[in-house]
Amino acid sequence: MGQPTVDGWAIPAATDIAFALGVLALLGKRVPGSLKVFLTAVAVIDDLGAIVIIALFYTAQLNLAALLLAAALVGVLAYLNKRNVNNLIPYLVIGLVVWVLTLASGIHATLAGVAVALTIPLKPAPGAPDDVSSPLHRLEHAIAPWVAFLIVPIFGFANAGLSFEGMEASMLISPIVLGIALGLFLGKQIGVFGIVWLLEKFDIVDYPVNASKLQVYGVALLCGIGFTMSLFIGNLAYSTDLYLDEVKLGVLGGSLMSGIVGALVLSVARNERRRDEEKEAGRRLSGG
Repeated sequence: MGQPTVDGWAIPAATDIAFALGVLALLGKRVPGSLKVFLTAVAVIDDLGAIVIIALFYTAQLNLAALLLAAALVGVLAYLNKRNVNNLIPYLVIGLVVWVLTLASGIHATLAGVAVALTIPLKPAPGAPDDVSSPLHRLEHAIAPWVAFLIVPIFGFANAGLSFEGMEASMLISPIVLGIALGLFLGKQIGVFGIVWLLEKFDIVDYPVNASKLQVYGVALLCGIGFTMSLFIGNLAYSTDLYLDEVKLGVLGGSLMSGIVGALVLSVARNERRRDEEKEAGRRLSGG
């Protein structure tokens, strides 16, 4: 059809933070809080990696002058940070210009948001993640309701418009659908859990506090929920309607399998842990 299917190689790269954490929230106290932190960290790193991929591999033409000017303005913001300028207005105004220049450069403008956010001051606080008076803290909490209840839903619905009209069963075994679905379902669990397992074996990291190996594996499965960012990359990768429909089927199928199986694994892991605790309590009582 005039467009290689390999262009969509990066579609399974991202993890949808909102949906993945939503599955964990449904499980409630069945999973320790450390797993939520672990999943959030993996999802954030995944999304940052996806943004870098978009900038490097899904940019058609590059306007070097606009890109260099945007980089210079990011340097100005970093200087303001170093000079302890805590007024948000210059960061927002210059950040908007950086966004426009990044868009004009040909690189996807999402990269501008990441770069600007890194320059906004965030002060540490004893016994807390950060100082509530920090400019970045104030900005985050000011825009959080708008992002959660307006921007993310619009973004999700705009990318997820899947119509089953005219679709055939043969599409379910097309290379694009299978590649994306298996990339999300198999690739993510192998990659995330495999890396954690290897790092733990070499004593580089430990498993999250109060979490079993099976629970970590369940979270690795949840990392296969791609949805919004995967659909977004799919729209950048393909322009053919048939390919875009197959992208949506693949993302939906892979995300559903990852979410359902991940939730089941975490439920089983919780039950196993409860039985172990009950056995241990029983041994203590009988011994006493």
